[in-house]
Amino acid sequence: MLDVSEDVRAEIGEDEATRLLAGENAPGSYDCTSCRTPGDTERERTSTVLFVGEETAVLAFAHAACIPSQVVTVSEDQIQGAVRSITGQQTGATASVDVGAAPQQAVLSVTCGQVLLGDTLHPAVVVEPNGPIARPGSNGPGDDFLPLLIEQGFHPVMDVNQAPAPIEGWSVLLAMGQLHGILQPAPGGSGQSTSWWQAHHPLEVTDAWRTVANKTQKVLVYAAPVGSIGQQPREDLLRGALEKAAAQGSLVAGSMPLAGT
Repeated sequence: MLDVSEDVRAEIGEDEATRLLAGENAPGSYDCTSCRTPGDTERERTSTVLFVGEETAVLAFAHAACIPSQVVTVSEDQIQGAVRSITGQQTGATASVDVGAAPQQAVLSVTCGQVLLGDTLHPAVVVEPNGPIARPGSNGPGDDFLPLLIEQGFHPVMDVNQAPAPIEGWSVLLAMGQLHGILQPAPGGSGQSTSWWQAHHPLEVTDAWRTVANKTQKVLVYAAPVGSIGQQPREDLLRGALEKAAAQGSLVAGSMPLAGT
């Protein structure tokens, strides 16, 4: 009961697609790459999801009710991270971010939590650098993190109770049930995505966070300068830190769809 989309078929070839549909290479039982709960290709409709990097491709399976069969283009580092997540290597919470036209690397603190807007819980990702971010080519000591993000489509947050507007072309990559990165449009309008933020190792998210993300198919991404948010052990404390940063004019955000899973 496999679904193999035309895009996946084009990547893996007709012979492999035929073998999959005939059940020769189907996994039987599997862990859904989206919701991480068990699935069975013989009892329920299943989507084939192909993660493609520069040199490596990984074929995963998901409940058709969770996501459709599709090809997800990721960086080679991201796909290797997905492979590591399958083999059970440890996850971390550091990442790299390209904050401008010229790469400027920074270590980010990344926090995942749910934010209540009205009566609805939304999955959120909060990113904060470990130091000031200078504009590429600048020699000054200033922090241009927020202006750079606004130039790339992020929106200033005045009221955390208001859902941030979407950022065109951006998305959040949740693969194999773990957070792998945030993607932005590639320069030149090629239609491809590149990594804006990439986890050195896939980040674990809670079952509740993943469930809401799969239901809404979007994630709220907040960003603040160094020292604005800090490591908050509870979601109520995280919410308080976001509200304080917004009141100080030190918070930007955007709504992004899930990429692939």
